[in-house]
Parts: sequence; C-alpha cells; structure tokens
Amino acid sequence: MSSVPTPARSLAEDLRLRSEAELVALLRSRPDLARPAPADLTSLAARATTRASVQRALDGLDLAHLQALEAITVAGAAEPAAVAALLGQPARSAAVAGLVQDLVALALAWRSPEGVRVVRTVTEVLGEPAGLGPVGEQVPEGPDLTDALADLDGPQRAILSALTWGPPTGVLSAGGSGDRAIRDAGRALVERGLLQRIDDAHVLLPRQVALALRGGTLHRHPALEPPTPGGTPLDPAVVDASAGGRAAELISLVAEVLDEWGACPPRVLRAGGLSARDLSHVARLTETETGHAAWLVEVMLAAGLVAADDAVDPAWMPTGDSDDWAERPASERWAVLARAWFTMSAAPSLVGNRDGNRVNALSLQTSWPGGRQRRQDALTALATWEPGTAPPDDDLLALLRWRHPARLSRIGDPDLETVRREAEWAAVTGRGALASAGRLLVAGDETGAAAVMAEHIPPAVDHVLLQADLTAVAPGRLDGQARTVLRLVADIESRGGATVHRFTEPSVRRALDAGWSADRVLSEIAAVSRTGLPQPLEYLVRDVARRHGVARVGSASSYLRSDDEALLDRVLADRELGLLQLRRIAPTVLVSPVAAPTVLDLLRERQYGPIAEGGDGGVVLGAARDHRTTRRTPAPVQLSTVGPEIAGKVVAGMQRGEKARGGADGSAGGAPRNTDPVVTLAVLREAAADRLAVWIGYADEVGGVQPLLLRPVAVEGGRVRGTVGDQDQPRTFLLHRITGVRATD
Repeated sequence: MSSVPTPARSLAEDLRLRSEAELVALLRSRPDLARPAPADLTSLAARATTRASVQRALDGLDLAHLQALEAITVAGAAEPAAVAALLGQPARSAAVAGLVQDLVALALAWRSPEGVRVVRTVTEVLGEPAGLGPVGEQVPEGPDLTDALADLDGPQRAILSALTWGPPTGVLSAGGSGDRAIRDAGRALVERGLLQRIDDAHVLLPRQVALALRGGTLHRHPALEPPTPGGTPLDPAVVDASAGGRAAELISLVAEVLDEWGACPPRVLRAGGLSARDLSHVARLTETETGHAAWLVEVMLAAGLVAADDAVDPAWMPTGDSDDWAERPASERWAVLARAWFTMSAAPSLVGNRDGNRVNALSLQTSWPGGRQRRQDALTALATWEPGTAPPDDDLLALLRWRHPARLSRIGDPDLETVRREAEWAAVTGRGALASAGRLLVAGDETGAAAVMAEHIPPAVDHVLLQADLTAVAPGRLDGQARTVLRLVADIESRGGATVHRFTEPSVRRALDAGWSADRVLSEIAAVSRTGLPQPLEYLVRDVARRHGVARVGSASSYLRSDDEALLDRVLADRELGLLQLRRIAPTVLVSPVAAPTVLDLLRERQYGPIAEGGDGGVVLGAARDHRTTRRTPAPVQLSTVGPEIAGKVVAGMQRGEKARGGADGSAGGAPRNTDPVVTLAVLREAAADRLAVWIGYADEVGGVQPLLLRPVAVEGGRVRGTVGDQDQPRTFLLHRITGVRATD
C-alpha cells in the first residue's frame, strides 16, 4: 500500500484506490481471484470475499499473520497500535505494522475512516477468534468491570480462570446437583454480568470479561516469530554424497523397469491401474518393498516416462520421452524424476488394502492433491533449516503448525514419516537433511538442482569383473554398452555399491533367442570385462548354444485343411491366390501368414466354397462385427499460477471494466447493468448485514427488467428478503432473476 493510505468505505472502494502494481501483487498472492478474469474491481472485491477464496487465503497465512488478523477482528476497527496492544507488543511495533500491511495487501482487511477492518467473511471463517466468545450485553465496563473482577472469591475466580483462555463456554447446571459452592459462585457471576447463561446447563464468558482477565492481550503466548529451529547438524558434504548415491540408485531402478516394461508391458486393469501381481513383479525386479515399487511407478507416470497405450486392450509401456530421458546426463535424469515426485498429485502410500477396498498403483484412486500440498509444505519448511541439519519430526511439525495453522487445524497434521521416506527415495534429502540439490529443487530451480547433483552422483562404470563361479561384479552403476550386454546375458543377483550379475542357462538362452550366436555372446562379454573369460562361462555358453534351436516353432495366421488332396493341389496352383502365400505342411493341410477372414473371402471369391472352422474343429457361423473405438489416455491435471504478465493483463481489463461500469451506472434510479452472480450475492449480503439499500434489476414474468430500490434483510436459500422503496411489507425475490445490483449513492 502507499505510505499515506486513503480511508475507504468498503473493500471495493479500497481496491479502487490501489495502484496497478498493488493489484498485480494481490492477484499473484491470491491467484484464484484471477480465474476467470473479473470484469471490474467490484467483481474482484466480491470474489475476494467469498468463503472459498477467504479460506484458501487463510490457509496460506502463518501464525503471526493469523493472530494479527484475529486481533483486527476483535478490535472491530483499529489502528496498528491497538492491534499491537492486543498482541502484547509496543504501540509502535514495526513487526505488527508490517503484519497489518500484509493483511491489507491480501484484501483480507481494508482501511476505513475508523481504522483497519477485516472483510466480513473472515469473521465467519475464523469462528471464535483466539478462543473468545461474542460480545456480551449488560456487562460491566471500565472501572466497574475492574472492580467486579477484583471483588471475586475463590470459587468465582476458579470458574473464570477455567474459561479465560477458551473455550468460552462451560457446563454449570442450574439444578440442585453438583458442587454447591461452585453452583452458587456461578449464579453470582451470572447476576453480576460476568457470565451469561446460554441454557439451564451452560454458561458463556463474554468477550469483554475475557479480555480483561487476559490483561488486554489475545493470546497467552503470542507467536510473532517462528519456533527456534533445532536438530542435529551434519556435514553438508556427507548429506550431498548420500543423496547422490540415492539418485544413482533411483535412475538405475527406473531404467530397469523401463527395460522390463518395454519387453513385456503389463496390462491395464479394467478399472484402471496396475495389478497387484504386476506391482509385486516390479518389487522383485528392483529388490524393493511393495510400497517403494508403487512409489517408483507413480513417479515414472508423473514424469511421463510410462503411459497406457491406446489399444483396445491397453498396457503400461514406456513412452517416446523415455528414450530421450535415457540419453540425458544422469543428473538431469534425476532432476526430471525428483521434480515429478515433488509436484505430482498421486499419493503412493495409499496403494494397498484400505478399509476393505483395494487401491491399485497408477489408478485414479491414488490421486490426492492434499498429499502434494503436505509434501511441499514439509520440504519448504525443512529448507528453512541450516544446510546439513536433520531436525526431528517434532521440531518440523512445530514449524509447520506455525507456518500453516489454519490449514493444519482443518485437515490435520501431515504424515511426516511418509514424506521423509519418499524424500530419501527421491534423493531430495540425505540422512534426513535437505541436500543442496534438493534445496534448489524445492525453490523451483530444476536446472540448478541438476547442475549441483552432477557433482555428487557416482560416475557410471563401463566394465565388469568376471568370476570363475559364473558371476560378474560391476564395481558401480553400469551404463552404456556394458549395461545392455549384462542385462541380456545375465541376471542381477544382488544390488549395492557393487552389483553382482549371475550367468545361468536361462539368461544365456535369452541372448540366443535374441539372435546372438555363441561366439557373439562370448565376444560381447569379453569386450566389457577387465578380466579374461573364465573356462566355466565358456563351457556354459557353448553347451547352451549346442542344444539351442533343435526344436523349431513357426507361426501361421490361418490354415486350410481338406481330405481332398487334389483340391489342395488346385488351390496351390491357382495364381490368383498367390498373395495368400500358402505352404503345405501335410498332405491335407495348408498354412498361410494371412488372417483367416481374408483367406476365407478370397477362397469364396474363387468359388472353392470354404467354411470357417473354430479352435475345437467345429463350424463357426458368421456374426455381425461390433466396432469399438480405441482407448484414449485422459489429459493430466495441471496446476498453474498467475505470472506478472497475466496479472497485468487482468488488472488492465478490470480497470477498463471499471470505467465502463461508471458510465453505465451514472443514471440514478435506472436498472443496473448485468453483474456477475458472485458479485450480486456478495453485494446483497453486505447490504443486508449493514442495513443498506441497493438498486437491483429484477426480471419479471414477461422478460422485462424492473429497477427496484431494495433494502435486503436476509439472503439465504437462493432468495433475498427485504422491503422495496417506501413500503413496509417485506417481499421475497429469487436470486437467479436479479440481473444486476448497484449500491446507492
């Protein structure tokens, strides 16, 4: 705000007095106000006072701002000095003045001639501010209240002490049961106006009395500063080295799954997602627990490395982006995966049996935007500690409660154990502390994070050490040709700093099935080995190759059989059927690589009179085809923020709309121009609360619009009740028939 702010009569007028830069800052701090773009500043003010928008803004406040907002709410209309007094701070506190200025900039409060006020919706969302009850009636004031509080006996003081810091209501029976002294003390307090009875069993401590008992402050422990950080300091170099090892393991596991799914894609369940059996296979392949495997495939999906194809019977398989990802440097591969985890809406911890229901990985049931919010809140809070610090969960939770008190009180504390475990898997943290690359990633600098991580990921190796026991030891992370060869001709036996690969008959046969000869297998292994070929390995490869290919299996899309061998001779000799590529495998059987329906149609066209035969040898009758379209992958859900350029365009549009609105509303008594339903509802609620009159345009039964001077009394259930003009008889109007609303001059 400007250094000498001008008081306003409402939030809308306050917004009109703001500069373009201040409005841009408001839209960037509360991006929900910019979509869809408001027509003018009146619409912006109405949208800023909706319950959903105010709740979202309160969720982003820390405890210091929230306590300052509560102080303004209690004060009603006050200057920063009065707010500082309620927060137990000096009258000229710069910190409190800054908090008030921030709240005004967020449009949660506005400057009136009497002082700073909160918007009305804030009071509704906050509920009982600082545990205070409502303002009571017939309560002693000033010196009378001071004297009444000074003249209290023990039981009376005990009752008030129990209610002082909230909640403001208590149980105090008016009947004959319970402690007689307490009951008599309660009656005396009610008679003196220090308590107010709600019903026969409950009493309420008025706000004036509670503030006097609190010494004029709102909170027992004002929290204008975050809690003191704690934790065990570690060497940042050790943290980064640990994260680098985790990053190397992560990209290796992802590459392993991509290779496996590229060769044998698992099917997509009918209800969507990955089956439990396929997920268990991923866990066995990567030698991880099922929860880790679920996290891994969810990250791969979020990174765009795997997806369901568009086939009629879809399967999970690598995307084209996975090939580009595999060609990038290791640090950039890690950054893609870590960023995908940090921003994805999926919560892999939900996978498994939940309340008798099965939640499958890669299904829509794992989507939980709240989990993403908690993940980002926790890591952003962790970034406030000094590098290399691994704070305990209690300290991290205390800081989160200070940074987002409204949100956590509404949705509960985050599962820090899950967040920190996944952060270790993603190599964002190391040994519980945020790594240097992870700190940059949380700040949104993916390129910088990749550059820093490049210094800590162990370099890949391009060789193995062959052993006489048919194993090969890789002294690090394999990459390039060595990884390709070992994955084809050997199986991973154990992982770790040095990965052990074992050669077996099935693994060697896998290479032979791919078209390699025994000599090529041995030469490829020798090319990536720093040691000579052991004799047992050569014997194994030669022995498997000698027995490989003795039995042969071919494929045929269709066959033609007939007991009439002469008929089959004519079919083979028919040049018009040459495209069928028929081949005789028995005196009475021909086979073709062409599909059976095509063979059937051509034979019928040539007047051979064939019929279709099923797998059991029975005759198959023709049936009409039932066409189906291919499955389409739904578009991913994306979050977007309001940048300075977009915010500037929205502000310019609102200012143009404001000028047009001024010209359209210039004629007093005329029907107001059409307004947004959100604006209409907000203006009517404000007018009903302040007992003010407004002009409305109301559509009648024949389609005409009548201008009416309405004094609304209540707005509820899609209707507004009030009196029109000088009439005293209340009338009810339907909100959907109110075309526009305008405040009176």
